[in-house]
Amino acid sequence: MYSNSLERLRRIMNELREECPWDRKQTIQTLRQQTLEEVYELADAITDENYTGIKEELGDLLLHIVFYSKIGEEKGSFTLDDVIEGVCNKLVSRHPHIYSSVKVEDEEDVKRNWEAIKMKEGKMSVLSGLPPSLPALMKALRLQGKTKQVGFEWENTAQVQEKVDEEITELYEAVAGGDPAEIEEEMGDVLFSLINYARFINVDPEQALEKTNKKFIRRFQYIEEKAREQGADLQQMTLEQMDALWNEAKKQE
Repeated sequence: MYSNSLERLRRIMNELREECPWDRKQTIQTLRQQTLEEVYELADAITDENYTGIKEELGDLLLHIVFYSKIGEEKGSFTLDDVIEGVCNKLVSRHPHIYSSVKVEDEEDVKRNWEAIKMKEGKMSVLSGLPPSLPALMKALRLQGKTKQVGFEWENTAQVQEKVDEEITELYEAVAGGDPAEIEEEMGDVLFSLINYARFINVDPEQALEKTNKKFIRRFQYIEEKAREQGADLQQMTLEQMDALWNEAKKQE
């Protein structure tokens, strides 16, 4: 069933590339932004645990993979089969505890082996492979996870919490000093240490922040809706009036 569905998608892609003016003119550069949007739409569906949405967005992302592969084939660079074989080979080589005789105790051993194998493949740094354009929050989380695999890691959560407190204190001192460059640096240190703390307490900081964003939007839009019902101008309302409506929104939840 899977192979038939994939072959159908490949056939449709071939037809669109030949017959549709829009599809025919697309390049890897024109598709890039659309691909990023599809990834974010998938991320939203995952955050909401919307499985219908996840299925749809995965389909859109699969279409982009097939589209890039079609363009790669036209350029004589690679085919969809090359893409699939490449990732299959990578999975086998990086899971020697499944496909060879290597023994592991837990998932941390698996991660350490993964990074060690990457280094043997020619990576010059443990931190290799992170896209420069990766969002800063996600990049910080990945940096911390990668260095953990070679032992660059706090021993316990209490130490990380202490580091958070230390960085916040330094931020306050920088704010009092008034140097914008120092304030920015210390704010970055606070955020980095909070992401590390989230990692230690098994919280995905990106997902946690996005859920808070959605909660803020929901509550503020409640304020806007109530203001309209009361015939009030939001810009003329006092903070106390808006805060009262905010608390109403919290109770609604």
